[in-house]
Amino acid sequence: MTSKKKEKYDLILEAALKVFAEHGFHRSQVSKIAKAAGVADGTIYLYFKRKEDILISLFREKLGELVGKFHMHIEQTTGVKEALRKVCEIHYTELENNVDLAFVTQIELRQSSLELRKEIGKAVKPYIELIEKLLVQGVEENLFRADLDVKLTRLLLFGAMDEVVTSWLISGRKYSLSAQVDGTVQFFLQGIQA
Repeated sequence: MTSKKKEKYDLILEAALKVFAEHGFHRSQVSKIAKAAGVADGTIYLYFKRKEDILISLFREKLGELVGKFHMHIEQTTGVKEALRKVCEIHYTELENNVDLAFVTQIELRQSSLELRKEIGKAVKPYIELIEKLLVQGVEENLFRADLDVKLTRLLLFGAMDEVVTSWLISGRKYSLSAQVDGTVQFFLQGIQA
């Protein structure tokens, strides 16, 4: 993709994020996304076949950026416990700082069709795999219980963070999401430490 096409692609995704967050995925027309992006309706179809493809691409791009941040920051940590804390911190901070993304990932995804959720699940997979890798490392370093069910624990950790963000949104964002990092990490570490 040329830099100009990539620029327009990104512009469309950012506009879609705002429109989906404001109106909900099902009530968002492609024409609203086009208007928000400042492009013609037909331009959207040069990049995406259907509205669902926009949402899938949005998840792929945004979660890809998030996983990239995780990897970058984890390389600077001194151990697996600190790395898990950093993952939680970035998860909460990024969504607290981008409320539109939080609404789309937490609320809109749950109202999507099973087919769409499966596609978005593919975009989430690298995130889940990263958590699994950290858990395996913790077991290998005897920091976490030897009998730890890594596959279950990775889902529990991801699901817990997911629910904390959803509750924060539903509450009207009355408290700091990033202030929940220590409590979340402490809870999980107490359950999985050797």
